[in-house]
Order: sequence, then structure tokens, then C-alpha cells
Amino acid sequence: MLKILKILVTSGLLLFGFAITWLVQAEVQRSSNEENGLQKWHFIEADIEIELVQRLPDQTRAMFMKHEFSSEVVEFMATSCMFQTIIRNSGKSGSGQSVSVDLRRWRMQHAGRQSGILLKEPLIESWSDQQASPKARLVVRWGMFPTQQEYLPGDYNWGLTAYGIAPGAQFDLEVNWNEGGKQYTASIDDIICAPDVDSLK
Repeated sequence: MLKILKILVTSGLLLFGFAITWLVQAEVQRSSNEENGLQKWHFIEADIEIELVQRLPDQTRAMFMKHEFSSEVVEFMATSCMFQTIIRNSGKSGSGQSVSVDLRRWRMQHAGRQSGILLKEPLIESWSDQQASPKARLVVRWGMFPTQQEYLPGDYNWGLTAYGIAPGAQFDLEVNWNEGGKQYTASIDDIICAPDVDSLK
């Protein structure tokens, strides 16, 4: 399925006290893996691409149970709506510009409320040594997506992003990035968290 979205682009210029904005178009391709039924949202605009792939809670449980996390932390992370996330600077425009992303600026709309997404630094700091050993915290530090990162043309990275809502829930995600000195904002709508089942197929 191909979905066309409107994006607000804001520069640092001001005209009569208002930020200048441009409307541009992006595409979001929604697809399902034929083997396991997991859904993917692929956002494409200019040089940035963002892929969000559903992750079953049992996949996250299995990963965390191998390390020294308390059962409460394992279950919290497993049911926090995890997505395998890939962000890349495709360099398709030929501009040579870098793309930078700060996940602290991302916002989600769920059940009539807006909030930020779960970030690894506050999570790690919130756990006691009984809840997560120092070695276990490294799993989160290296496994979850970097909070801030800059991508040169051709660069990409992958990791987990978490949204702190129940399995099967639906939400809209406002993504932000900087490209060529301009701050861009777009919405990826109707994202669905994977249900809490052993498999989808």
C-alpha cells in the first residue's frame, strides 16, 4: 500500500513574525512479510528513509531473558511496542547533504494524547542493579536506536525503538529530522504494534 503524506518544512527564516513553511510530499509504503506476517512501514522523503518493522513481544522477551534483567523489566520491555528501525541517508538527491535525527523530538499520538517515545538513556538510568545488571544494560545501550545521530550520504543504522504502549495498539508517529539546515516534520499514520502472540502466521 502506498500512502502520500503532507510534510511541514520549517526554515530559520521569519516573515512578518511567522516561520516560513513549505508543503512537500512523501510516501509511506506499508507491506507484510509473507513468511511471518510482520508488517513494515517504509517512509521515504528526499534523502531520508525510515523503516519500522513490527517486533513480536516474544522476540523481545527471548532477547531480554538471556541477560540479567528482572522479570518485571523483561515484561515491561516486551510489551512496550518495539519496532526494528532502520534510518538511512540515501543520497538520492545528489546534494551531498547530511541528515541528522534526534529522537527526543519525535512525538506519538495515541488514544487522544501526545507523548515522546521511549529513549534508552532514561530507561537505563531508571533501573536499579537488581533490575538490570551493568552487563545487561549494555544490551539496551547497544540494541536500542541511538537517540541522536548524523548520516552522511550512504550512511545507515538500525536498532530498536520503543513506544510504551500495549501490543496491538495503533498510533501516529511524528518524525523530525534536519537536512540542509532545514527542520522537517512529517507524520507516519496508522502504525500498529505487533500483537502479543507466538507468531502472526
